[in-house]
Amino acid sequence: MKKTTLIIADDHPLLLSGTENFLKTRGYTILETATDGNTAYNNIINTQPDIAILDFDMPKLNGLEIAKLCQQHHIDTKIIILTLHKEEAIIKQIGVTIHGYILKDDTLQEIESCITQVIKGNIYKSKKLQEEIHLSDDTNTIKRLTPTELKILRYLAKDWSSSQIADHLFISKRTVEKHRSNVIHKLDIKSSQNALLLWVQKNPELFN
Repeated sequence: MKKTTLIIADDHPLLLSGTENFLKTRGYTILETATDGNTAYNNIINTQPDIAILDFDMPKLNGLEIAKLCQQHHIDTKIIILTLHKEEAIIKQIGVTIHGYILKDDTLQEIESCITQVIKGNIYKSKKLQEEIHLSDDTNTIKRLTPTELKILRYLAKDWSSSQIADHLFISKRTVEKHRSNVIHKLDIKSSQNALLLWVQKNPELFN
């Protein structure tokens, strides 16, 4: 059976080395490594690996920019993005220009599962990223919120902090946090307030 060929790029040498060594012990063929986006993209062009595992935030070109270039130039290499935090821009590209998205905290635990799924033609999202909010009817659910709760959600959609919202509405930060908790309860969200913010940002039309 042909071994899966990989390119790895990360501007943190220790993380790059750790990922490379781990994947080598698991039997993968590492064709090249890189610490910046330009080098990574050139490596992809020159070696045409099965998969490129790319840090999102790198000098010269970031992981998403490389993925879009690969798509534009019809390069078949599948792209897996690594990052420290949830990034809305990356989530929107899953299944479009990228095939996998893993948080760096979970890299060694999940990277094999991700590679396996991507090679099969599936997409893969880090388990923590799957803690998204699923509502049966978003519009009807929104109608359950009070005017104040809706107003706070609108500010959350603008990425305002609780302190900024409190100052703007002339209420205490504690009151804002209470409203946020009420929203999470009403929407039956079994996730974090960060997931609530992510959902708000993905559904701005519900707050117009």
